[in-house]
This record gives sequence, C-alpha cells and structure tokens, in this order.
Amino acid sequence: MSGKSGLDEVLGEIAYLAPAGYYVGLHIRFTSPLMTLQTYPGEWIEAYTAKGYALRDPIIAWGFGQETASRWSEIEIPDPFGILDEAATYGLQYGVVVPVGELRSRTIGSVARSDREFSDAEIAVISHHVERLHELTQPPERLTEAQLTALRFIAEGERHAAAAAKLNISESALKARLTAAREKLFARTTAEAIQRAKDYGLL
Repeated sequence: MSGKSGLDEVLGEIAYLAPAGYYVGLHIRFTSPLMTLQTYPGEWIEAYTAKGYALRDPIIAWGFGQETASRWSEIEIPDPFGILDEAATYGLQYGVVVPVGELRSRTIGSVARSDREFSDAEIAVISHHVERLHELTQPPERLTEAQLTALRFIAEGERHAAAAAKLNISESALKARLTAAREKLFARTTAEAIQRAKDYGLL
C-alpha cells in the first residue's frame, strides 16, 4: 500500500473511527505541516482559523510535548481560551490526540466523536493509522537531478515551453518530471512542490 491509494485507505479507517471528524498535521516543521488533512465541521475550522487557535490549542501543545496518545479529557495543559469547550459546541465533545515522529518532523493526529470517550482498543488502532500516515508521507531524502532541474527552471520563472527547450526535451516530458516531483513531495501544485523542496533542503 503506497501513494494516494494508501493514504485514502488509511484515512477511510480513521474516518470510520472518528464520526465527528479528524485533523492530521503531517511532518510539522517550523510550525508548518507538510500536509494537513481534516474532516472537522467547516464552521469549526473557520472559527478556529479566524481566532488563531493553532498557537493556543492545548491539543497541539500536547502533541509537541508528549510522545504518547491521550484522550483530550486527560490533557494536563491549561486551556485559558476555552478552545476545547468551544469545540464541543461543534460536536467535538470527546477526542484523542496522537503525536508521532521526532520533533523536527512531528505528525499530530486528533480525532473526535460526540457520544462517548474513545476506548483503549480504539486509541491503539487510531495510533497505528496515524503512524502509517506519518510513514506514507515521509518526505523524500532526494529528488532526481532531472526533477530538481525542472523545478529549478520553473522556480526561476521559466514557462513550460521555454524550460523544455532549454533542457532539450518535450514539454510533455518536462510536465512528467514536474508531476513526479509533486507526487514525491505530496504537493498539489508545482509552486507548492518548489516551496516544499526548498523547505526540506532539496532545492
């Protein structure tokens, strides 16, 4: 199981266990995740973002400070902004946070439900799935020289046709290299791939 199909399969398992939604920030470096996946209610995501809760969230703080999964109700970090109480009004009453990986590339998963606490068995399964997501999206140690060169030309402002001409390849071949780079970096766009390549010291 690898690539997008692997991600979709694991996310499907997490969604089944988290009826109120989930959030996964993958390979967080310098406070920015490589990728964010979430199914929390849109209204809560909007409120959370508008109020800048990410920097104040006890769940995120716990994810960076601990290495084991914990129920939200067991988190021993002050919540002066009442973020967890507010989350409950959107149906996120009970939850679990799962931290995975080294601090320099930490993945934090958080799942929720509205009816009851998660069981120990469910937490074990969820933890396994978050670990799989962390492994499946591990940033590449390197890109091929062809992929790097293609990204570099586009980063310098070259259009596809011009970049392909300079490389003495077809435009479709250039696009294939860019697509391969995007897939390795789990980027949706070439611009995002360029930024991630820079962030990970590949470009």
